[in-house]
Amino acid sequence: MRLQLIALSAVLSVASGQAALAGPAVDLARARVEAIAAGLLSPVTDAYAPGATLHWVGGPLDGTYGDPGSIREIWSKFFAAQGDQKATVASMSEAANPKGATVTADVAFAGRNTVKVRYVLLYREGKLVDEIWQVNPAATN
Repeated sequence: MRLQLIALSAVLSVASGQAALAGPAVDLARARVEAIAAGLLSPVTDAYAPGATLHWVGGPLDGTYGDPGSIREIWSKFFAAQGDQKATVASMSEAANPKGATVTADVAFAGRNTVKVRYVLLYREGKLVDEIWQVNPAATN
């Protein structure tokens, strides 16, 4: 009976269009990409754990930001520069163990400009502790 329930759960997950092995960090990352695309500053900045670091690599916002005020300022600048935008996720994958999870994604944010990024997010206990926003203009997404 237990095996049947496991099999049914896997079938329902695949049938609903969700990967059977997607974890909570992928869900957090997808919600984050949607919040960024929507320009929702509070949900984006509230996801950080105390002491989190944002590494913005490339483009006019290039730098490493570690305090909440500077992280909020960078996201505010990005949202102001982009205006209304849409995100397209080309790929997203998760690696997880009991200590944390890393999500890697290739995303294009299309607003006033199209910003293609390789996005790496490190989560511990459901909070974002390290983030790499690598501007990647050569990406095919």
